[in-house]
Amino acid sequence: MYAYIDGKLVFKSPAYVVIDAGGVGYHINISLNTYSKLGDGEKCKLFTWLHVKEDAHTLYGFIEEGERRLFLHLISVSGIGPNTGRMILSSITPQEIQAAIVGGNVSQIQRIKGIGPKSAQRMILELQDKLKKDGPDTLTMVPVNVTVKDEALSALVMLGFARNAAEKVLDSEINKNGGNLTVEQLIKFALKSL
Repeated sequence: MYAYIDGKLVFKSPAYVVIDAGGVGYHINISLNTYSKLGDGEKCKLFTWLHVKEDAHTLYGFIEEGERRLFLHLISVSGIGPNTGRMILSSITPQEIQAAIVGGNVSQIQRIKGIGPKSAQRMILELQDKLKKDGPDTLTMVPVNVTVKDEALSALVMLGFARNAAEKVLDSEINKNGGNLTVEQLIKFALKSL
């Protein structure tokens, strides 16, 4: 529901922050990873996810879009809820989590509080292919000056195509057409080849 909340940082603790945006104070749960990267400045922007339950609406905030994407992958695993997902992101960095899952490193994942051997194996089983398909740069921030190829690649990955295959097809189409294509044209040509 909320893509991000940008405003004045009113309160900051390792567990949550309060951001004043437009005169409304948002209580947002954060990971230690986000806490460590938050500056002490007044301005603050967090990418958010809203968890709706019968008895509560809870906001979770992330310093980077990549951390939010990883969190959403984590909570898609059976038995891992938002609080456990936040605990995982607080225990080791998102890059270490992704490397452990892609590499099948059960022992590193098991060291996280609240994650036993079965949960660690389930995380690897359910997320390994997804994270491999996303590629190693899935946790990096979205660049400000995005090229036509980057936008088309992002759209194809969101549609479920493997990053490597989509990238090869896009390069081929760009070379065929001299690079003078719009994002829409490039995606249409790529879809015919994929």
